[in-house]
Amino acid sequence: MKPDALAVSPTSSRLGDLVILTKVRLNALVVATAVGGYYLAAPDGVGPLPIVVAGIGTALVAGGAAAINQVHERDIDRQMDRTRLRPIADGRMGPTEGFITGAALALFGVVLLWIGTNALAAALALATLVIYAWIYTPLKRRTSLSTIVGAVPGALPPLIGWAAARGSIAGVAPWTLFLLMFLWQLPHFLAISWMCRDDYRQAGLPMLSVIDRDGAMTGRQAALWAATLVPFSVLPFLVLAHETYAIVGALVLGAGLLVTALRFAIDRTDATARWLFFGSITYLPLLWALLCVARS
Repeated sequence: MKPDALAVSPTSSRLGDLVILTKVRLNALVVATAVGGYYLAAPDGVGPLPIVVAGIGTALVAGGAAAINQVHERDIDRQMDRTRLRPIADGRMGPTEGFITGAALALFGVVLLWIGTNALAAALALATLVIYAWIYTPLKRRTSLSTIVGAVPGALPPLIGWAAARGSIAGVAPWTLFLLMFLWQLPHFLAISWMCRDDYRQAGLPMLSVIDRDGAMTGRQAALWAATLVPFSVLPFLVLAHETYAIVGALVLGAGLLVTALRFAIDRTDATARWLFFGSITYLPLLWALLCVARS
């Protein structure tokens, strides 16, 4: 059974192809965490223009990274049902056009962050691009550990927002946000990996879900990372918010995600993996909303 929620739909629209190329829906979460990082860094002095610039700059870099990723992986995308209709894989867009589009978006985003916020935010966005497109992407063909490497660029957007607001990422607070995002991605992606294991196997990618045929190790790792997330998700509240109700809420949300991970670890089916996937995408925005409200 394929994860329909993750599939790419066919489109003949040029704008639709651009939306798919830059992964707009997925990158909405990236932008939200960057904006959240900005707000948490400066809750009493958030100007509308700087925070909008931080969000747009991050969105452009994330979209450019997604496009460059699809250029590099066009041969893999053609072999997987959920990605074969992406514009480059399907031949609706050439790889040169895709790369130029991605590079232009990313470059514009980095420059916008530099001019509109500061050099540190721009440097972090550039690091996100490089790690995702030129380190994580080629590693996917070689090792299942690429998932851990890929969690690094996914955890950097809150630091981009924090740096945009303060010009520094020194101190404990911004790194608690990085750890939160890093740890969250691992059970989230393991759920996706299990649902898409046939696609990954067909494409020859050495994902853990492909190597671990009965899923025992995949389930254990999902439960372990979800359990680790529970105490680490409380750290931003202890450092930034100090509200008892928010800390309790974070623990309740973490426990709920852990339950879905344990269900998957015990009964490794597409249905339990889907529960973990939807649990993870429900957990994160609720946790960030709770943190921002408590910080207000």
